[in-house]
Amino acid sequence: MNENLFASFMIPTMLGIPIVTFIIVLPAILFPSPKRLINNRMITMEQWLIKLILKQMMSIHNTKGRNWSLMLVTLILFIGTTNLLGLLPYSFTPTTQLSMNLAMAIPLWAGAVILGFRYKTKTSLAHFLPQGTPMILVPMLIVIETISLFIQPMALAVRLTANITAGHLLIHLIGGATSILFSISTPAALMTLIILLLLTMLEFAVALIQAYVFTLLVSLYLHDNT
Repeated sequence: MNENLFASFMIPTMLGIPIVTFIIVLPAILFPSPKRLINNRMITMEQWLIKLILKQMMSIHNTKGRNWSLMLVTLILFIGTTNLLGLLPYSFTPTTQLSMNLAMAIPLWAGAVILGFRYKTKTSLAHFLPQGTPMILVPMLIVIETISLFIQPMALAVRLTANITAGHLLIHLIGGATSILFSISTPAALMTLIILLLLTMLEFAVALIQAYVFTLLVSLYLHDNT
């Protein structure tokens, strides 16, 4: 097989123009605003899921933190829908690009940290130096806590990128092995096909779980700083 293993992660182009912007905007089309007095079953289920997620995430927030509810719901819907659409054949998953995930993580993290220094200045500064720290360890702990603070957006982006990329690579490898085994051994190919179907079901769950984890961590950053 001469196929490039990472070809599916390359940004698609049309006439030399990247179409990633259209792909990013595409999930918004799947969530139309209801215009009927009585919604259909799909919109009713969407609204029920949104209310369930919102209730769970906002339970730990105060009044200031709940002002971010719309942003958090939009974030989890965008990441989850993008991850699920990326599992379709011949599709592209923007969340496999570290640059895009960093573009989501850094502004959200920076906004939470800035809010913390504005509204909880003493508490935010206290995180850099735990109470009761020996004087000899003060410089080292300040450096360590500062590094850990700036690593948070990188951890958010790398976690999402690594999990989505790993799943796509496994599906690609097992799918290629299944197509080859059909010409060699049909029983072995059927067993591999079953593994591929189970892995695909697992990836659907991972796509939703990673969207939830990303949004939950952003919510926790906001909770610590509002």
